[in-house]
Amino acid sequence: MKSNLYHVLGAKQFSRTELDELFEASKGMEEVVRTGGNRSHQGSIMTTLFFEASTRTRLSFEAAMNRLGGSVIGTENAAQFSSAIKGETLEDTIRIISGYSDVIVMRHTEIGAAKRAAAVADVPVLNAGDGAGEHPTQALLDAYTIQKEIGQLDGVRIAMVGDLAYGRTVHSLSYILANYKDVMIHYISPENVRIPNYVKRYMDEKGIRYEETGDLNEVAGSIDVLYQTRIQKERFPSLEEYEKASGHFIVDEELMSLMRKDSIVLHPLPRAGEITDAVDSDPRAAYFRQARNGLYIRMALVDKALSGINR
Repeated sequence: MKSNLYHVLGAKQFSRTELDELFEASKGMEEVVRTGGNRSHQGSIMTTLFFEASTRTRLSFEAAMNRLGGSVIGTENAAQFSSAIKGETLEDTIRIISGYSDVIVMRHTEIGAAKRAAAVADVPVLNAGDGAGEHPTQALLDAYTIQKEIGQLDGVRIAMVGDLAYGRTVHSLSYILANYKDVMIHYISPENVRIPNYVKRYMDEKGIRYEETGDLNEVAGSIDVLYQTRIQKERFPSLEEYEKASGHFIVDEELMSLMRKDSIVLHPLPRAGEITDAVDSDPRAAYFRQARNGLYIRMALVDKALSGINR
Protein backbone atom coordinates (compact mmCIF):
# COMPACT_ATOMS: atom_id res chain seq x y z
CA MET A 1 0.00 0.00 0.00
CA LYS A 2 1.46 3.36 -1.02
CA SER A 3 1.62 5.57 2.05
CA ASN A 4 1.06 8.83 0.16
CA LEU A 5 -2.38 7.80 -1.09
CA TYR A 6 -5.53 8.86 0.74
CA HIS A 7 -7.59 5.69 1.11
CA VAL A 8 -10.93 5.55 2.95
CA LEU A 9 -11.16 1.98 4.21
CA GLY A 10 -12.96 2.12 7.56
CA ALA A 11 -14.53 4.51 10.02
CA LYS A 12 -11.92 3.89 12.72
CA GLN A 13 -9.30 5.73 10.66
CA PHE A 14 -10.90 9.12 11.36
CA SER A 15 -9.93 11.30 14.31
CA ARG A 16 -12.15 14.04 15.64
CA THR A 17 -9.91 16.66 14.04
CA GLU A 18 -10.18 14.92 10.68
CA LEU A 19 -13.96 14.73 11.04
CA ASP A 20 -14.17 18.45 11.81
CA GLU A 21 -12.10 19.22 8.72
CA LEU A 22 -14.14 16.89 6.53
CA PHE A 23 -17.46 18.33 7.68
CA GLU A 24 -16.22 21.86 7.07
CA ALA A 25 -15.10 20.84 3.58
CA SER A 26 -18.49 19.21 2.96
CA LYS A 27 -20.23 22.44 3.96
CA GLY A 28 -18.10 24.17 1.33
CA MET A 29 -19.15 21.57 -1.23
CA GLU A 30 -22.78 22.49 -0.64
CA GLU A 31 -21.92 25.94 -1.96
CA VAL A 32 -20.04 24.43 -4.91
CA VAL A 33 -23.16 22.49 -5.88
CA ARG A 34 -25.40 25.51 -5.36
CA THR A 35 -23.29 27.52 -7.79
CA GLY A 36 -23.17 24.83 -10.47
CA GLY A 37 -20.02 22.85 -9.62
CA ASN A 38 -16.40 23.56 -10.53
CA ARG A 39 -13.60 22.19 -12.71
CA SER A 40 -11.06 21.57 -9.93
CA HIS A 41 -10.45 17.99 -11.06
CA GLN A 42 -10.97 18.28 -14.78
CA GLY A 43 -9.11 15.47 -16.54
CA SER A 44 -9.28 13.12 -13.54
CA ILE A 45 -11.08 9.78 -13.88
CA MET A 46 -12.96 7.82 -11.23
CA THR A 47 -13.66 4.09 -11.59
CA THR A 48 -16.75 2.84 -9.77
CA LEU A 49 -16.44 -0.91 -9.23
CA PHE A 50 -19.59 -2.28 -7.63
CA PHE A 51 -19.91 -6.00 -6.93
CA GLU A 52 -23.19 -5.33 -5.07
CA ALA A 53 -26.23 -3.33 -6.09
CA SER A 54 -26.37 0.34 -5.17
CA THR A 55 -28.35 3.45 -5.97
CA ARG A 56 -27.41 6.24 -3.54
CA THR A 57 -23.76 5.37 -2.97
CA ARG A 58 -22.78 4.77 -6.58
CA LEU A 59 -24.73 7.64 -8.07
CA SER A 60 -23.70 10.14 -5.39
CA PHE A 61 -20.02 9.25 -5.92
CA GLU A 62 -20.45 9.62 -9.67
CA ALA A 63 -22.32 12.90 -9.23
CA ALA A 64 -19.55 14.07 -6.88
CA MET A 65 -16.91 13.43 -9.53
CA ASN A 66 -18.94 15.19 -12.19
CA ARG A 67 -19.57 18.19 -9.93
CA LEU A 68 -15.79 18.46 -9.47
CA GLY A 69 -15.16 18.44 -13.21
CA GLY A 70 -13.92 14.87 -13.53
CA SER A 71 -15.32 11.88 -15.39
CA VAL A 72 -16.44 8.38 -14.44
CA ILE A 73 -15.95 4.89 -15.85
CA GLY A 74 -17.02 1.63 -14.29
CA THR A 75 -19.69 -0.98 -13.81
CA GLU A 76 -22.68 -1.31 -11.51
CA ASN A 77 -22.52 -5.11 -11.71
CA ALA A 78 -18.86 -6.01 -11.49
CA ALA A 79 -19.62 -9.56 -10.37
CA GLN A 80 -21.11 -10.21 -13.81
CA PHE A 81 -19.60 -7.56 -16.09
CA SER A 82 -15.93 -7.65 -15.10
CA SER A 83 -13.21 -10.25 -15.50
CA ALA A 84 -14.06 -11.54 -12.03
CA ILE A 85 -16.55 -13.81 -13.78
CA LYS A 86 -13.57 -15.31 -15.65
CA GLY A 87 -11.75 -16.01 -12.41
CA GLU A 88 -9.57 -12.90 -12.19
CA THR A 89 -8.56 -12.10 -8.62
CA LEU A 90 -9.63 -8.85 -6.98
CA GLU A 91 -5.98 -7.86 -6.68
CA ASP A 92 -5.34 -8.26 -10.40
CA THR A 93 -8.50 -6.32 -11.24
CA ILE A 94 -7.37 -3.44 -9.03
CA ARG A 95 -3.87 -3.44 -10.51
CA ILE A 96 -5.35 -3.08 -13.98
CA ILE A 97 -7.90 -0.40 -13.05
CA SER A 98 -5.18 1.62 -11.28
CA GLY A 99 -3.66 2.20 -14.70
CA TYR A 100 -6.90 3.58 -16.10
CA SER A 101 -8.08 5.93 -13.37
CA ASP A 102 -7.11 8.33 -10.59
CA VAL A 103 -9.41 7.05 -7.85
CA ILE A 104 -11.32 3.80 -7.33
CA VAL A 105 -14.66 3.57 -5.52
CA MET A 106 -15.45 -0.05 -4.71
CA ARG A 107 -18.31 -1.97 -3.15
CA HIS A 108 -17.73 -5.66 -2.55
CA THR A 109 -19.48 -8.63 -1.01
CA GLU A 110 -16.56 -9.62 1.22
CA ILE A 111 -15.44 -8.06 4.49
CA GLY A 112 -11.96 -6.61 4.11
CA ALA A 113 -12.08 -6.38 0.32
CA ALA A 114 -11.33 -2.65 0.33
CA LYS A 115 -8.21 -3.19 2.38
CA ARG A 116 -7.06 -5.87 -0.04
CA ALA A 117 -7.65 -3.51 -2.93
CA ALA A 118 -5.74 -0.66 -1.31
CA ALA A 119 -2.77 -2.96 -0.67
CA VAL A 120 -2.10 -3.25 -4.41
CA ALA A 121 -3.62 -0.04 -5.79
CA ASP A 122 -1.56 2.78 -7.29
CA VAL A 123 -4.43 5.22 -6.74
CA PRO A 124 -6.72 5.98 -3.76
CA VAL A 125 -9.39 3.42 -2.90
CA LEU A 126 -12.65 4.56 -1.30
CA ASN A 127 -14.64 1.82 0.43
CA ALA A 128 -18.29 1.98 -0.66
CA GLY A 129 -19.24 -1.00 1.51
CA ASP A 130 -17.60 -4.36 2.13
CA GLY A 131 -20.15 -7.08 2.81
CA ALA A 132 -21.42 -6.99 6.38
CA GLY A 133 -18.27 -5.20 7.51
CA GLU A 134 -18.20 -1.43 7.11
CA HIS A 135 -19.62 1.44 5.09
CA PRO A 136 -17.46 4.39 6.19
CA THR A 137 -18.70 7.01 3.75
CA GLN A 138 -22.30 6.31 4.78
CA ALA A 139 -21.34 6.77 8.44
CA LEU A 140 -19.63 10.05 7.60
CA LEU A 141 -22.73 11.42 5.90
CA ASP A 142 -24.86 10.13 8.79
CA ALA A 143 -22.73 11.99 11.32
CA TYR A 144 -22.69 15.10 9.13
CA THR A 145 -26.49 14.96 8.96
CA ILE A 146 -26.81 14.64 12.74
CA GLN A 147 -24.53 17.63 13.23
CA LYS A 148 -26.55 19.71 10.74
CA GLU A 149 -29.95 18.67 12.06
CA ILE A 150 -29.28 18.50 15.82
CA GLY A 151 -26.50 21.07 16.02
CA GLN A 152 -23.82 18.89 17.58
CA LEU A 153 -22.54 15.35 18.02
CA ASP A 154 -21.31 15.65 21.58
CA GLY A 155 -24.01 14.45 23.93
CA VAL A 156 -26.13 12.85 21.22
CA ARG A 157 -28.59 10.16 22.26
CA ILE A 158 -29.20 7.72 19.42
CA ALA A 159 -31.21 4.53 18.97
CA MET A 160 -29.83 2.21 16.29
CA VAL A 161 -32.63 -0.10 15.27
CA GLY A 162 -33.06 -3.22 13.16
CA ASP A 163 -30.38 -5.42 11.62
CA LEU A 164 -27.37 -4.65 13.78
CA ALA A 165 -25.47 -7.85 13.01
CA TYR A 166 -25.21 -7.50 9.23
CA GLY A 167 -25.90 -3.75 9.14
CA ARG A 168 -22.49 -2.35 8.20
CA THR A 169 -23.74 1.24 8.45
CA VAL A 170 -24.46 0.75 12.15
CA HIS A 171 -20.96 -0.60 12.75
CA SER A 172 -19.30 2.32 11.00
CA LEU A 173 -21.51 4.98 12.60
CA SER A 174 -20.74 3.54 16.04
CA TYR A 175 -17.01 3.92 15.32
CA ILE A 176 -17.48 7.52 14.14
CA LEU A 177 -19.54 8.47 17.21
CA ALA A 178 -16.80 7.07 19.45
CA ASN A 179 -14.88 10.28 18.71
CA TYR A 180 -17.41 12.39 20.60
CA LYS A 181 -18.18 13.11 24.26
CA ASP A 182 -21.11 11.95 26.35
CA VAL A 183 -22.66 9.83 23.57
CA MET A 184 -25.34 7.29 24.46
CA ILE A 185 -26.28 4.50 22.02
CA HIS A 186 -29.33 2.27 22.37
CA TYR A 187 -28.86 -0.87 20.26
CA ILE A 188 -32.35 -2.19 19.53
CA SER A 189 -32.76 -5.39 17.54
CA PRO A 190 -34.27 -8.86 17.35
CA GLU A 191 -32.26 -11.47 19.23
CA ASN A 192 -30.68 -13.05 16.14
CA VAL A 193 -29.27 -9.80 14.73
CA ARG A 194 -27.76 -8.15 17.79
CA ILE A 195 -24.80 -5.79 17.57
CA PRO A 196 -21.57 -7.82 17.19
CA ASN A 197 -19.26 -8.23 20.16
CA TYR A 198 -16.35 -6.67 18.27
CA VAL A 199 -18.32 -3.42 17.95
CA LYS A 200 -19.18 -3.47 21.65
CA ARG A 201 -15.54 -4.09 22.56
CA TYR A 202 -14.53 -1.00 20.58
CA MET A 203 -17.19 1.07 22.33
CA ASP A 204 -15.91 -0.19 25.67
CA GLU A 205 -12.34 0.73 24.75
CA LYS A 206 -13.46 4.25 23.84
CA GLY A 207 -15.61 4.68 26.94
CA ILE A 208 -18.87 5.07 25.00
CA ARG A 209 -22.06 4.29 26.88
CA TYR A 210 -24.50 1.89 25.26
CA GLU A 211 -27.25 -0.56 26.08
CA GLU A 212 -28.94 -3.41 24.24
CA THR A 213 -32.71 -3.61 24.41
CA GLY A 214 -35.65 -4.95 22.48
CA ASP A 215 -38.05 -2.13 23.39
CA LEU A 216 -38.02 0.86 21.03
CA ASN A 217 -41.10 2.47 22.58
CA GLU A 218 -39.32 2.69 25.93
CA VAL A 219 -36.50 4.89 24.62
CA ALA A 220 -38.32 6.78 21.86
CA GLY A 221 -39.10 9.80 24.03
CA SER A 222 -35.54 10.31 25.26
CA ILE A 223 -33.48 10.15 22.05
CA ASP A 224 -32.23 12.78 19.63
CA VAL A 225 -31.87 10.38 16.70
CA LEU A 226 -33.71 7.25 15.66
CA TYR A 227 -31.47 5.45 13.17
CA GLN A 228 -33.64 2.82 11.52
CA THR A 229 -32.18 0.08 9.29
CA ARG A 230 -33.53 -2.50 6.88
CA ILE A 231 -33.56 -6.20 7.76
CA GLN A 232 -31.24 -7.33 4.95
CA LYS A 233 -32.75 -10.51 3.56
CA GLU A 234 -29.82 -11.07 1.21
CA ARG A 235 -27.31 -11.45 4.06
CA PHE A 236 -29.11 -14.09 6.12
CA PRO A 237 -27.93 -17.71 6.01
CA SER A 238 -31.52 -18.98 5.69
CA LEU A 239 -35.07 -17.76 5.14
CA GLU A 240 -35.93 -19.01 8.62
CA GLU A 241 -33.37 -16.72 10.23
CA TYR A 242 -34.57 -13.78 8.14
CA GLU A 243 -38.17 -14.33 9.19
CA LYS A 244 -37.12 -14.38 12.85
CA ALA A 245 -35.69 -10.88 12.44
CA SER A 246 -38.21 -9.20 10.14
CA GLY A 247 -41.21 -7.08 11.08
CA HIS A 248 -40.30 -6.28 14.68
CA PHE A 249 -39.70 -2.52 14.63
CA ILE A 250 -41.82 -0.27 12.42
CA VAL A 251 -41.56 3.51 12.50
CA ASP A 252 -45.09 4.79 12.02
CA GLU A 253 -47.19 7.74 13.16
CA GLU A 254 -47.87 6.09 16.51
CA LEU A 255 -44.17 5.74 17.25
CA MET A 256 -43.49 9.28 16.04
CA SER A 257 -46.02 10.54 18.59
CA LEU A 258 -43.75 9.20 21.34
CA MET A 259 -40.68 11.06 20.08
CA ARG A 260 -39.61 14.58 20.97
CA LYS A 261 -40.43 17.44 18.62
CA ASP A 262 -36.73 18.22 18.14
CA SER A 263 -35.65 14.64 17.34
CA ILE A 264 -34.99 13.20 13.88
CA VAL A 265 -35.39 9.89 12.06
CA LEU A 266 -32.56 8.66 9.84
CA HIS A 267 -32.28 5.62 7.57
CA PRO A 268 -29.37 4.70 5.27
CA LEU A 269 -31.94 3.45 2.72
CA PRO A 270 -33.33 1.62 0.88
CA ARG A 271 -36.26 0.97 3.17
CA ALA A 272 -38.48 -2.08 2.91
CA GLY A 273 -41.52 -1.31 5.06
CA GLU A 274 -39.74 -0.46 8.32
CA ILE A 275 -40.70 3.24 7.94
CA THR A 276 -44.23 3.84 6.72
CA ASP A 277 -44.91 6.35 3.95
CA ALA A 278 -47.07 8.37 6.34
CA VAL A 279 -43.94 9.39 8.26
CA ASP A 280 -42.39 11.07 5.20
CA SER A 281 -44.34 14.29 5.68
CA ASP A 282 -43.18 14.68 9.29
CA PRO A 283 -40.46 17.37 9.47
CA ARG A 284 -38.47 15.04 11.74
CA ALA A 285 -38.14 12.55 8.87
CA ALA A 286 -34.62 13.50 7.77
CA TYR A 287 -33.67 10.45 5.68
CA PHE A 288 -34.06 12.10 2.28
CA ARG A 289 -32.05 15.12 3.47
CA GLN A 290 -29.55 12.59 4.79
CA ALA A 291 -29.21 10.97 1.36
CA ARG A 292 -28.63 14.39 -0.23
CA ASN A 293 -25.81 15.04 2.23
CA GLY A 294 -24.04 12.00 0.78
CA LEU A 295 -23.19 14.06 -2.28
CA TYR A 296 -21.41 16.74 -0.26
CA ILE A 297 -19.47 14.30 1.92
CA ARG A 298 -18.36 12.27 -1.09
CA MET A 299 -17.34 15.40 -2.99
CA ALA A 300 -15.12 16.34 -0.05
CA LEU A 301 -13.62 12.83 0.10
CA VAL A 302 -12.98 12.66 -3.64
CA ASP A 303 -11.43 16.12 -3.59
CA LYS A 304 -9.11 15.12 -0.76
CA ALA A 305 -8.15 11.84 -2.43
CA LEU A 306 -7.38 13.48 -5.77
CA SER A 307 -5.63 16.50 -4.28
CA GLY A 308 -3.21 14.25 -2.42
CA ILE A 309 -2.06 12.16 -5.38
CA ASN A 310 1.67 12.38 -6.01
CA ARG A 311 2.22 10.55 -9.27
